[in-house]
Amino acid sequence: MTAYAFTLFDTPIGTCGLAWRERGIVSLQLPEVEPSRTRSRLASRFPNAKEIEPPEMIRTVIADIVALLQGERRDLTAAVLDMEGVPEQHRRVYEVARTIPPGRVLTYGEIASRLGIDDPRQIGQALGRNPFAIIVPCHRVVGADGKLGGFSAGGGTMTKRRILEIEGARRDDTPTLFDWAS
Repeated sequence: MTAYAFTLFDTPIGTCGLAWRERGIVSLQLPEVEPSRTRSRLASRFPNAKEIEPPEMIRTVIADIVALLQGERRDLTAAVLDMEGVPEQHRRVYEVARTIPPGRVLTYGEIASRLGIDDPRQIGQALGRNPFAIIVPCHRVVGADGKLGGFSAGGGTMTKRRILEIEGARRDDTPTLFDWAS
């Protein structure tokens, strides 16, 4: 089965969308300005997808995403992702990013070092193309200087900051909330 399906769901940061097929989740769409735009974004990326009531596995992931965005600690690593067509280096970056627990951050350089990559900008490029935002928590990756770095989702770095604040994010070496410099 290669048919795609999607659903919209409300969260504390707005209406998100989740697209999947039999092999797993193919996209998590963060909120656009209004729900109709979130729907349109998913429909344009997956033109033959049907908006349907999600199966139990997808409902569980949605419940965990909503809880996470309400400030609860949730582990989304069990969510099955369909990475067909995702470049191998991006997959490796996403695997490392998925190990960052809620409330913590890593820097682009730390991820690059773990992967043996010399240029941390490659990490930013991979995360900028992340189709699984929140599930692959690209919002938990920041610059070494404390700056948020980029965020390609609607709302940009304001959305990234909001999610990090909801999670109470801290650096591993910082006992208090991180100072999110712009």
